Amino acid sequence: MVWPAAEGEVSIGFRDRGTKWAQAALVLLLLYVFLVGVKALESGIKAFGADFTDRLFQEVSHPIAGLFVGILATVLVQSSSVTTSTIVGLVGSGMLTVPLAVPMVMGANIGTTVTNTLASLGFLRRSQEFRRAFAGATMHDFFNLLAVLVFLPLELTTHFLSRSATVLAGLLGASTTLQFEKPDSPIKTAVKAPVKLIDAALQSTGAHQALLGTLLLIIGIALIFVALAFITRTMKQLMAGRIERSMNAVLSRGAGVPAIMVGLVMTVAVQSSSITTSLLVPMIAAGVLTLENGFPVTLGANVGTTATALLAALAADRPEGLIIALVHTLFNVGGILVFYPVRAIREIPLWLARKLAAVAEIRKSAVLVYVVGVFVVLPLMGLLLLD
Repeated sequence: MVWPAAEGEVSIGFRDRGTKWAQAALVLLLLYVFLVGVKALESGIKAFGADFTDRLFQEVSHPIAGLFVGILATVLVQSSSVTTSTIVGLVGSGMLTVPLAVPMVMGANIGTTVTNTLASLGFLRRSQEFRRAFAGATMHDFFNLLAVLVFLPLELTTHFLSRSATVLAGLLGASTTLQFEKPDSPIKTAVKAPVKLIDAALQSTGAHQALLGTLLLIIGIALIFVALAFITRTMKQLMAGRIERSMNAVLSRGAGVPAIMVGLVMTVAVQSSSITTSLLVPMIAAGVLTLENGFPVTLGANVGTTATALLAALAADRPEGLIIALVHTLFNVGGILVFYPVRAIREIPLWLARKLAAVAEIRKSAVLVYVVGVFVVLPLMGLLLLD
């Protein structure tokens, strides 16, 4: 005989479903706030004018300097999503050119890996676990560093990433050659409305144009940062159980394309590649997951994180915003195509990670030298030398 569910159990089930729907609605609202932030950032930048723009970016006139700026910016805000969304806003406003933005996006890829590297320090007192955890964290570092070493020189000499992205943007409906005014999409119309209200409120104060631009820019960055922070937190709560089940189901059978897809879907779901890759660190530290099986998940996370920039491009007025978002996607997909299919090449970042972890296990000071050197000192020295 099947007994009917108790009244309390039914009410709990309804509450759980209601909570899930409320969280999903909150995510949609936060996505809207995120797009408003991108538009506010773009409008604030435009308020400064061309002269200020030239002065502001005269120190970032070299592509390699752009790479270092991308690293430092991402280390400071601890989110490549915030950095790339800001870059899309800058490009979409015409303040930043695509050739300079491409290295910045690559730098953001490097900068974001510091999060899971720092996460591995939690195992510092347990020698063997720390060695595995540090290797699991730094394999992401080495992959992104190697990808930049391969693709940045190619981009600087042939512009193949930006050209491919331009063609793809054209196929998606964006064109840099159209001379007529296209009607705004419903999304852009909805996003522009609150920005116009904010702008009007600031204009009513009678403040100087430069101050108005600064305030609008600050509001835009704040909205982007807060929206992404809450999206990440809410999506993690919403998807936590499914993420764990998917990861365990796929990784227990080995790695490969399914593991790449798990990393991609997880990162799109929680809007943070750092969460995805940081989840791997304790699994690798415990010996439950090998580097070989965890590696493709990090590759999928790299591609998944580009969804944020593509979303930000929806709020950009100029097609160049979409182009730089597509460059980010093509760069990460290209990295997988270069490094993953051939086993000998796939092993290079893993071998480097193991070697560094072996040194770090013996000399803990090497960890400090590595983290500060790669993510802070090297970019700062590069900017000073290129100034």
